[in-house]
Amino acid sequence: MSAPTTPTADDPPVVPKNIRWVLLGVLLAMLLSMLDGLIVGTAMPTVVADIGGIDHISWVVTAYTLATACSTPVWGKLGDLFNRKHMFLGSIVIFMIGSLLAGQASSMGELIGFRALQGIGAGGLMAGAFALIGVLLPPRERGRYQGMVAIIQAVGSIGGPLVGGFITGHLGWRWAFYVNLPLGLICLVWCGLLLHVPAARRGKVAIDWLGITLMTAMISAVVMAATWAGSTYAWTSWQILSLGAVAALLLVAFVASQKRAAEPLLPPRIFTGHRNFPLAAVLLLVAGVAMFGGTLYLPLFQQSVQGASAADSGLLLLPMMAGTVVASTVAGKVMAKTGRYKVFPVVGAASLAIGMGLLSTMDITTSRFTTSAYMVLVGIGTGFTIQMANTIAQNAVGLRDMGAASAATSLFRTLGGSLGVAVFGSLFTRAVQGHAGAPAEGGRPDAPTGEAMSRAGDAYLHAVAHGTQQIFLVGACCAAVAFVAALFIREVPLRGKPGSAPAERKAEPAETA
Repeated sequence: MSAPTTPTADDPPVVPKNIRWVLLGVLLAMLLSMLDGLIVGTAMPTVVADIGGIDHISWVVTAYTLATACSTPVWGKLGDLFNRKHMFLGSIVIFMIGSLLAGQASSMGELIGFRALQGIGAGGLMAGAFALIGVLLPPRERGRYQGMVAIIQAVGSIGGPLVGGFITGHLGWRWAFYVNLPLGLICLVWCGLLLHVPAARRGKVAIDWLGITLMTAMISAVVMAATWAGSTYAWTSWQILSLGAVAALLLVAFVASQKRAAEPLLPPRIFTGHRNFPLAAVLLLVAGVAMFGGTLYLPLFQQSVQGASAADSGLLLLPMMAGTVVASTVAGKVMAKTGRYKVFPVVGAASLAIGMGLLSTMDITTSRFTTSAYMVLVGIGTGFTIQMANTIAQNAVGLRDMGAASAATSLFRTLGGSLGVAVFGSLFTRAVQGHAGAPAEGGRPDAPTGEAMSRAGDAYLHAVAHGTQQIFLVGACCAAVAFVAALFIREVPLRGKPGSAPAERKAEPAETA
């Protein structure tokens, strides 16, 4: 199918003068969602010690992830159909209510249920934030503010474990949820006062209830399979194979329903209108899989093998996050000035593949400095790839589909992360068990206890290093797929005028609180 020279889209209104303040409020809401997952993860050991339920602890994370993934496309479509500002503010309120109830949970069952409510709100936070950025800023201008998004994401990744550890140790685990309330209130008031976006379509609309049902069931099957595979059940067990078959059948049914729906949940035109959107989706999915290896297993390697402190787990990722922020900022400024952008996902995917490949060579003799240098390459790769992929995807659709498109890209990242956690967790466990189970070379049955313990410790370090190598090798292969996808991206003109300064909006209907 031949692609048009430029994607069909309406030009967004002129960028307002106070855009940085408006964006800051939107990004604070995004930070709210990011911080929550990392803070709660740090608090879970204390939660189990207080209310019990260790057998169901994995569902605290699964319920949140599942609800977020299922609600993301729904929030995005509702924003397109109704009032984007009201949908965004509503998701903040739901997230705050879920946080308040989770902090008051007296059993693991209650906590899981309230975490699901939080996840529903989080789906609206992420989908709404990216959709609002797409509506407030034309792609050409977005590069000027891309560094703000990267900084917020870096703060969330680094600050989450640090804040979580401090709160759990000094205030108790319930404050890991209560801390969302003041930040959420600030976001609510801030966006309520400053956020004004173009009016969504009015008149009679039809909600795609069948699409919502099929999408929710399909995502649930995928997330549960990704969560249970390799841990609760074997990858080849009938439970995981059945979930995979159900997900495939639901996907076929969902695609068929979207072709017939009056207002499809994920309009087929966003995938078929221009090849850049599905290519950007592939970039986000594959890069998301690779990124989870870095954020989850790099700190484990540094703590277990290199002797880093667990209390500084967030700071261990600082070299990678610094590379992401710098690369994203540079790419954004160049894109805003020149309108050129294809080079960045190509170079970014290559840098990500090289960085992951180098990380796969680490062993027990690798220094922290060397690891940090490799992490910088990974950070540069993600800064050039993930941030730019969002812009490319939004530039390929019209404003009427901005919410659905933004929700789709967020969904691909979420699913990529879930699959990455499952695959990497299975690989790591198998590699560690296989490597640690082998007897140390030259070992003697009658060795002294001290020597035996020393050999056991060495075997464990080698096992962790071997498991980490396997993870980053797979991550490098995933990044190579992203590189191929980036090569096929077509550099079409970005919407928006080059070098245009922010100005007051033209008189037009606007969504108001």
